[in-house]
Amino acid sequence: MITGAIKNKVDKIWTDIWAGGITNPLTVIEQLTYLMFIRSLDEKELENEAFEAEGGVKMDRIFPQSAAGQSMRWSKFKNDDPRDIYAIMSQRIFPAIKAMKNGHLPDFNKQGEIIELQDENGDGAQENTAFARYMEDAMFLIPTPQVLQKIITGLEDLYEHDLSGLDMMGDLYEYMLGKLATAGQNGQFRTPKHIREMMVELLQPTPDDTICDPACGTAGFLVSSAEYIRAHYEDTMTPEQWEHFAKGAFTGFDIGRNMLRISAMNLMLHSITNPDIDYKDSISKQNEIRDRYTICLANPPFKGTVDAESINDNLKAVTNTKKTELLFLALFLRMLKKGGKCACIVPDGVLFGSSKAHKSIRRELVENHQLRAVISMPSGVFKPYAGVSTAVLVFTKTGAGGTDQVWFYDMKADGFSLDDKRSEVPENDIPDIVERFHHMGQEVDRARTEQSFLVPKQELVDNDYDLSINKYKQTAYVPVDYPPTSDILAQLDQLEAEIAEGLKELRGMV
Repeated sequence: MITGAIKNKVDKIWTDIWAGGITNPLTVIEQLTYLMFIRSLDEKELENEAFEAEGGVKMDRIFPQSAAGQSMRWSKFKNDDPRDIYAIMSQRIFPAIKAMKNGHLPDFNKQGEIIELQDENGDGAQENTAFARYMEDAMFLIPTPQVLQKIITGLEDLYEHDLSGLDMMGDLYEYMLGKLATAGQNGQFRTPKHIREMMVELLQPTPDDTICDPACGTAGFLVSSAEYIRAHYEDTMTPEQWEHFAKGAFTGFDIGRNMLRISAMNLMLHSITNPDIDYKDSISKQNEIRDRYTICLANPPFKGTVDAESINDNLKAVTNTKKTELLFLALFLRMLKKGGKCACIVPDGVLFGSSKAHKSIRRELVENHQLRAVISMPSGVFKPYAGVSTAVLVFTKTGAGGTDQVWFYDMKADGFSLDDKRSEVPENDIPDIVERFHHMGQEVDRARTEQSFLVPKQELVDNDYDLSINKYKQTAYVPVDYPPTSDILAQLDQLEAEIAEGLKELRGMV
């Protein structure tokens, strides 16, 4: 849990960077991400050295054993003169990270040039971590040695006194990502952590699942899935499942390389060392993936349209549109294996839009697959970034129907105030949503006037597959007993007499 004291320290580092002239929050997070990665490499090296000393087993080394290689270690340079740190960072560490292969940093020759890493066969090494791959076009933008020294001092204070374990590191990164207030220009909104966790709990991923977010942004859904698996299966996972967890379980696509760097770092901080994080326009002809994943979790962009020529034809066959929010629904169905599950966020317009494309994707979900739930969320969920009204759709890919009835839930509170401040409040429907979703048999007799209820498939069909909860919810009108009119008039006469008496007293005082 990130406390107020830790937040103050992070805000201080943030302010120092801003004062140095970097004001874009995304750039600030990028630069901090690089430094956190550099420090994490040295932490891993220290662990390797300690294990080697205790067990006598030769361990692979991340840093070259030369003087130049050792000078790149955080523990070696952190207390040096700021000018020396700046020179090492810009001339050695950043170029070395860009050339990192197989978890090893390259060495430098006497001319300060990188010595190309070779594999055991003498060939250029190919495999690399996701984060190192996307460091290839990273830029070191910290403007001065003084600003760099302030950041290193601030981070070191956090690590030494406040951060313990991956969970705390993940919480810190989550807090930094919360400062991304530039979202929304292209329809992307960072999904609040508690909403992501609710969606993950609805699907309950296991160590054997392959999980994908084709619009991953900062990889929040993948991180929440990883946290769920660790929390529920950590003590029982086999070595094969741990290997799958570290390398093959999590896939994310995005069209921003800066986002890919941040998402890869975010996953590394949660023990996912080599996820499949790739630069890809998911709904374009570039993406031909089908029947691969058992779980999809996403909050895809739903603002604007895309170039019709670039859209994959098999998506247009399901819903002929340029609207991304509809195309992504078709994409989930294509990328999931049969029996695969999806929980995704959609704007309210998807639920009741009257266009042919809107109706066709809703019909596809209801008729050809199993639409399980529509959870209507309050419009304040995405504040302060946006006040858009959204819902969570939960469905299973079957290819052969299976929708007998759909569960609707009217979420009125998510544990936070629905204004721009988003302060914690006691009202929270999320535990009730998760509990009821996993005990659907108890919902059969719920009335339409209650917060959740079931709607049979035929009623959806009769309403043009409209999935708006207001179409089916019934309002209970409670009769109010008012006093007789004569009593109300008597009360008004009494109030008028009291006002007249008060005015009389005031005039006497003038």
